[in-house]
Amino acid sequence: MNPKIFVGVAVVVLVAILGGILLTGPTMIIPSQENSGNIQNTPQAKPIQIELEDISISKISERSVTIEVAFKLSNPNERAMIVQTMDYQLFETGYSETEQITGGEIGSRPTGMVEFGSNYYTLLGENSITLKDSKTIKNSGNTAELWAAFEDDTPTWRVSGDVFYNLSSMTSGQENKLHFEFTK
Repeated sequence: MNPKIFVGVAVVVLVAILGGILLTGPTMIIPSQENSGNIQNTPQAKPIQIELEDISISKISERSVTIEVAFKLSNPNERAMIVQTMDYQLFETGYSETEQITGGEIGSRPTGMVEFGSNYYTLLGENSITLKDSKTIKNSGNTAELWAAFEDDTPTWRVSGDVFYNLSSMTSGQENKLHFEFTK
């Protein structure tokens, strides 16, 4: 037999399989304001749950302070989710309610078609992970009130930010955003 026939049949089977995957689409979707009206019999995924696990001063000197922050992310769904990035802002509310003292980003969002070395987190179904970050703040000498709260270990914290995540399926490309705010 002609080997071109076998190659042709293999290509047709491969196209049929990929077409079936793309036509069926995701089996779970996360409801949002835009698509809440057109969800019918599709199982709905619950959004990620986030908690401020810990925020503490790990090291302090006359010149700098190191603050460690830890967030616990929980997936209440049966299927895995991908946490791309978490942006957060840190405020010491005794010093200022509106002036951010530091902030950061845990993870990274893909910027191109193919991202090598992506720093994202897979959150398995019905599990949780802890994301930690450490920030060092230099003492400028202009914030004696803030530095006194650090030295006395009496800061009052407010942490706010956003988590960007999606379902771990190549056909469910919808990115989801969850805003959070905690005080401690």
